[in-house]
Amino acid sequence: MRTERNLTRLQRVFARLDREPERPANIDVPKMTRHRVVLFTATLAFYLAIVWAVAITSWLVRFDWQVMFFRPYQQWPEIHAFLDYYVVLGQRGPTAVMVAAWLGWRSWRQHTLRPLLTLGASLLLLNVTVGAAKLGMGRLGPHYAITIGSNEMGLGGDIFPSGHTANAVVTWGILAYLASTPRARRWLSALSAVTSLGVGLTTVYLGTHWLSDVLLGWAAGLLILLALPWCEPLIARAEAWIFALRDVVRSRRGAAAPAPAPAPAPVGAPVMATRPATVDGEVPARETVASRPNRAPAHLAPGLHNARSERTPVTPVGSRRPPHAARAATTASARPLAGGG
Repeated sequence: MRTERNLTRLQRVFARLDREPERPANIDVPKMTRHRVVLFTATLAFYLAIVWAVAITSWLVRFDWQVMFFRPYQQWPEIHAFLDYYVVLGQRGPTAVMVAAWLGWRSWRQHTLRPLLTLGASLLLLNVTVGAAKLGMGRLGPHYAITIGSNEMGLGGDIFPSGHTANAVVTWGILAYLASTPRARRWLSALSAVTSLGVGLTTVYLGTHWLSDVLLGWAAGLLILLALPWCEPLIARAEAWIFALRDVVRSRRGAAAPAPAPAPAPVGAPVMATRPATVDGEVPARETVASRPNRAPAHLAPGLHNARSERTPVTPVGSRRPPHAARAATTASARPLAGGG
């Protein structure tokens, strides 16, 4: 009759995590198709148009000032507390930790580093491109604006484009980019779009960004996601190099140095026999045993026999002392005579 041990819920979770990870046979890697190239070109044109519209102080800048004077945080103060927490979904530190934890679990389960390496490549592109644009244009935010109606560019600011918005597009959009099925990709794309849209409008509500900052942040994040297929060959080479390095380290650790052979003892010299150390780690005891000639024991029948270490030890039953009569005779013969001497 077969019996199974009842596992608790926590034990079942750990048992599921302890299963052997399986690498997918065919990993769906997005490629730079013609449709993606068209989207990338259109997004880049939109990006440059926003920059040009702000640089020449067009109607977009005037609309920025109108929204700022409207002060949405004063119009709807009842949602201020909620949006203070919601905007955290666009901060790079917390969102990167959450997404990296999920992608790290996927990497471990599938025996591939592609999810983590793709996230690292996207965040690197985000820091380089958005950071360079912020420092290059130097636009001041609404709270630090000096001249009403001006574009506030070249004054040492760092809010154009919006980093919160671009980070929300990239961090949550990478989940859709790495989705395993088309259905999951569609749902995650819609979820990341809604999240990044909400984060961008929240920064406008709080007065930390102009509306044009948010528009440029959406375009900057979308450009990074659309350009990721160009980085896939580099990601594949980086993964192969890391796995090769891991194999080299494992081979070096597994190759143990051969133990030196003990020196032969001279003929007739006492041989030191040692007992193995106990479980408690005590020092093994040593006893001196005289060397014996190399001959077969008399109590064994002729033929092949197992070594002593290969046989199961057998303890004789009963007392090892001789019988009572023999012991008495031995004692009497060994006792000295009363009148001797």
